[in-house]
Amino acid sequence: MSEHHYRPRRSILYMPSSNERALEKAKAIPCDGIIFDLEDAVAPDAKVEARGKAAAAVADASYGRRERILRVNGMDTQWHEEDMAAAAQAGPDAILVPKVSSAEEVRQLVATMEKYGAPERTTLWAMVETPVAMLHCEEIARASDRLDCLVMGTNDLAKELFAEHVPGRAPLMTGLSLCLLAARAAGVSIIDGVYNNVKDAEGFEAECRQGRQMGFDGKTLIHPGQVGPCNEAFAPSEAAVEEARAILAAWDEAIAEGKGVVTVNGRMIENLHVETAKRNLEMHEAIRALEAEAAS
Repeated sequence: MSEHHYRPRRSILYMPSSNERALEKAKAIPCDGIIFDLEDAVAPDAKVEARGKAAAAVADASYGRRERILRVNGMDTQWHEEDMAAAAQAGPDAILVPKVSSAEEVRQLVATMEKYGAPERTTLWAMVETPVAMLHCEEIARASDRLDCLVMGTNDLAKELFAEHVPGRAPLMTGLSLCLLAARAAGVSIIDGVYNNVKDAEGFEAECRQGRQMGFDGKTLIHPGQVGPCNEAFAPSEAAVEEARAILAAWDEAIAEGKGVVTVNGRMIENLHVETAKRNLEMHEAIRALEAEAAS
């Protein structure tokens, strides 16, 4: 993937494309991205009608700067080909495909996008949610420059592993870590999986903190009430922003004065700390710009 400026992907909210009321409500939800879903959130007999609604939604400018992602049905379903054709022609920011398990599938999906005329700006997002995908995640992440993001499918992964959903997610940590390593090695974004219990605010916030500490860019969500805590968890704190500014100021001053050693609050600063500081400030400024536009 080519280099690009940081784009906030803290909160990516699934919305059922068959529900017009929900689609309208999503325009006022302060999430960074919306997944217009044609898969799990849509009943089989509503999928064809939902396809047209999703295509109309991704073209609706009233969603503002929110990233618009259209999730199609899987490659092994009867709806996949027509979903891909409609998605490519609608031109969302990204097309999300579930249960991607190999590099060859990525290449097939990219070829299908090109066949149906997807604009260059439309990228591919791949859901990784099977043991096979975990074991081949680096190959998947490197399979095409058009692949921009990996999305963890933690519910399906737990099912495939015969694992239980437990606080701390110990049964899933190997898979989560392998996919994080793959994403960072390939230079693509990676989004954590959903938290199922929408009434468990404490558990949700703990899982957001865990995902942020691990290095995920954000989290997929299933309820608007999860957006606020998620945005907070995946944004640099005020203390982190202040520290980043202090590090960069001290670094610039040291370079100007020809000093070989830089310290901030008693801590020696190296290039790696400077790069982290720059990224935190870039994240902070991008988030502020997104919030300012939403408020205007």
